[in-house]
Amino acid sequence: MAVLVALGAFLMTLAGGWTAGRVTDRRHLVLGLAGGLMLGVVGLDLLPESLRAAGDEAFGVPVALLLFVAGFLFAHSVERLLATRKAAHGGAENGQRTPEVGLTAAAAMVLHSAMDGVAIGAAFQVGGGMGAAVALAVIAHDFADGFNTFTLTTLYGNDRRRAVAMLVADAAAPMVGAAAASFFTIPEPVLGCYLGFFGGALLYLAAAEILPEAHHAHSARSTLLCTVAGAGFIWLVVGLAE
Repeated sequence: MAVLVALGAFLMTLAGGWTAGRVTDRRHLVLGLAGGLMLGVVGLDLLPESLRAAGDEAFGVPVALLLFVAGFLFAHSVERLLATRKAAHGGAENGQRTPEVGLTAAAAMVLHSAMDGVAIGAAFQVGGGMGAAVALAVIAHDFADGFNTFTLTTLYGNDRRRAVAMLVADAAAPMVGAAAASFFTIPEPVLGCYLGFFGGALLYLAAAEILPEAHHAHSARSTLLCTVAGAGFIWLVVGLAE
């Protein structure tokens, strides 16, 4: 049953990526919406869940928040290291993005989607009602996941073929995770720590890369409205899933 439900997540993820790919003539709006979706996912979904699941504190600070900051700094460090390495090998540094960053970010989205599948499988082990509630939440926000995966991959200069490949991997990941959940379960504190770290990395990409790019070439009110709409959509999804 969990794998069948994950099929819905598969289709919703593909729909999100297809939408992102179809509106390339409004790139600033796509990026503005993607930034809002990512901001909403981090602030309204990942971070609250990580704080609840991780539990422990270190020197008076929740471990989830420490890992959130670590994830942000990790994403920043990886991007800077890859950009520096590319410049050293003759790449143009001014304004030129590093494709590996986009692929790494998309791979992180795939891993996150696999964890969503594990959550579906684990919830169905608890009971049908719990499984249905978790499945609803996952399927609803997988549209945003697919949208963001495609956008992140192409934003950093990867071609459409790579973007589609990462989108398909992201769509299939929940089914793989749901199937794997029948063989093992991830301890809740470990899951909370992962969500905190991933949330920090995702926030860096949204705040330092996607939103500045959205406003760089076309700083319009409509771009800002798309960002607000993206965050509002995630708020609606989270509220309906509760």
